[in-house]
Amino acid sequence: MLRRGRTPAAPAAPPAASGSFEPRADGLPVDRYLNRELSWLEFNARVLALAEDASIPLLERAKFLAIFASNLDEFYMVRVAGLKRRAETGLSVRSADGLSPRAQLALIASSTQELAGRHAQVFLDSVIPALADEGISIIRWADLTEDERTDLTRYFAEQIFPVLTPLAVDPAHPFPYISGLSLNLAVTVKDSNSSGEHFARVKVPDNVDRYVRVERGASTSGIPAFLPLEELIAAHLDVLFPGMVVVEHHAFRVTRNADFDVEEDRDEDLLQALERELARRRFGSPVRLEVSDDMTEHMLELLLRELDVDPADVVQLPGLLDLSSLWQIHSVERPDLKDIPFVPATHPAFGERETPKSVFSALRESDVLVHHPYESFSTSVQRFIEQAAADDQVLAIKQTLYRTSGDSPIVNALIAAAEAGKQVVALVEIKARFDEQANIKWARELEQAGVHVVYGLVGLKTHCKTALVVRREGSTIRRYCHIGTGNYNPKTARLYEDVGLLTCSPEIGADLTDLFNTLTGYSRKAHYRNLLVAPHGVRKGIIERIDREIEHHESGKPTGIRLKANALVDEQVIDALYRASRAGVPVEVVVRGICSLRPGVPGLSETITVRSILGRFLEHSRILHFRGGNEFWIGSADMMHRNLDRRVEVMVQVKDPTLCVQLAGIFDSALDPATRCWTLEADGTWTASPAPGTVARDHQVELMRSRTS
Repeated sequence: MLRRGRTPAAPAAPPAASGSFEPRADGLPVDRYLNRELSWLEFNARVLALAEDASIPLLERAKFLAIFASNLDEFYMVRVAGLKRRAETGLSVRSADGLSPRAQLALIASSTQELAGRHAQVFLDSVIPALADEGISIIRWADLTEDERTDLTRYFAEQIFPVLTPLAVDPAHPFPYISGLSLNLAVTVKDSNSSGEHFARVKVPDNVDRYVRVERGASTSGIPAFLPLEELIAAHLDVLFPGMVVVEHHAFRVTRNADFDVEEDRDEDLLQALERELARRRFGSPVRLEVSDDMTEHMLELLLRELDVDPADVVQLPGLLDLSSLWQIHSVERPDLKDIPFVPATHPAFGERETPKSVFSALRESDVLVHHPYESFSTSVQRFIEQAAADDQVLAIKQTLYRTSGDSPIVNALIAAAEAGKQVVALVEIKARFDEQANIKWARELEQAGVHVVYGLVGLKTHCKTALVVRREGSTIRRYCHIGTGNYNPKTARLYEDVGLLTCSPEIGADLTDLFNTLTGYSRKAHYRNLLVAPHGVRKGIIERIDREIEHHESGKPTGIRLKANALVDEQVIDALYRASRAGVPVEVVVRGICSLRPGVPGLSETITVRSILGRFLEHSRILHFRGGNEFWIGSADMMHRNLDRRVEVMVQVKDPTLCVQLAGIFDSALDPATRCWTLEADGTWTASPAPGTVARDHQVELMRSRTS
């Protein structure tokens, strides 16, 4: 499903020191890391490649255009904003590859303009014509018939005009505040009786559909055309400025800094502190200005001046701005233009979907590994919590909630359990970026129902995915556990690839009890029986096991390291993998997004390969396999500083031989030489693999088939 060839590489980062891979005293070269930010842009380029791939269903290509746009928005709001803050305050902190914040910003600006232009051209030159061929037209006002214009003028007058507020700019009206990610029209008008021109801003409302349906009579598909809302507003600017002549109008969009830290104080209510910071987020400084490429120089200069935007932060684009809105087009009922629907299977341990088996009786028989979305979240993890809430023998439920859905059945089950008199503890991470408001809402609803809600540890985000159920069984107490790699979110569980362990292992139950006591009380336990827990234990535990593989190799035992994650950035982990490679240990990495490791460098990483799999599902699971000790670990932690140093993360060892075979199968499929993927080269470029003309297998399709065969 991926195109052959390479993604256009971001501008190459200069080496941290003269010479290529110059060695340090410890034998490791100083320029052994790829730049984190440029690696992220390469990841988004791979997302864009999916939108370019004509073999992917058309509306799914539109979806990937939307994902690319949303990804880039968040990258600017957080990563670019952070770099700008460091550059402006004069902080001389360099990246691991030796670049200053200003040098990184320059490379990001250059790469972003190229990628954003490519993104716009894919939409204009490929996706829009293909949609039109299928009867789904995205049209302009000039394309409408007189009858269609009449209908839309009536719609504008009734539904859109009352919402609009044109804001003039003159000595009596200061330049208005432009909210982040809002779409706007910059308008120049003049009095018909004078030559003076005036600027005004019209915000395109974001609480109505971006694309207005236009019924175009009989169509082979029965699907209407769509008119961008800004086109409809632009066609009626004379109504907004009666008595004035509209000279010009152009679309623009501002991205603002959304990267903030809550000043945590033990004497202050964290909920109130976070709500205060969320209110400030709206007023973050601009970090990017997107404009239509036909905007006049005069108008652009006015926006730059009034918004206080650096010219280097301007992205000029042909066609429509904010293609994240293409989710609306993707929602069109055209199943023939989308992926074939896939219904997740119920894990055999839990019976049939229609005749469910008790989760507790199943776990007493054996541990269960669930692999989402191939195996249903709702009939496994969700059922686990719901059965616990309804079971009279369950005494307590303790759970972490990082991100969940709106109308969440997990939250509803916890509320029902509390109302039934059970002891229920929910650790709600209200600092989960961009989900803060939703999590505050759920925290308050849980509290009102009698759930004990806590917000974790000061200075740390609680990112682990853990649930503990305490059940009375005769004269004994048994603890049932879930530890996973993904959030307790039934909606994203259909889109994100994750794994989870369900078990009643006494050791893991004791570990989770200790962990929750740490999260809710003043316990400071640092060592666990079967878990690695960040911020103290995950990096240390992983590096110890990497070093152990080196020892196995030196003693002549079979060795190998397989690692699957969203990102590989942490320098200590990367250096440990370099040491393993130099000792001769094979290292295979499957990373979805960022990778700062350089594979295949002679004398440094010759035994390391890195590949990336993108597709219908978002590869999200974190799995580690150390072949020498035949250890498998799963958990919530990516190999990044924030995960290993500033979050509570949990990795659990999977010991059941049957489950280890299942995890090995995931690696075997992802690493199969015939699997369609992208491979990373030492210079940071990614190449589509296997070679053109070679029969390729789709990792995700094969896993779907295995669940339905």
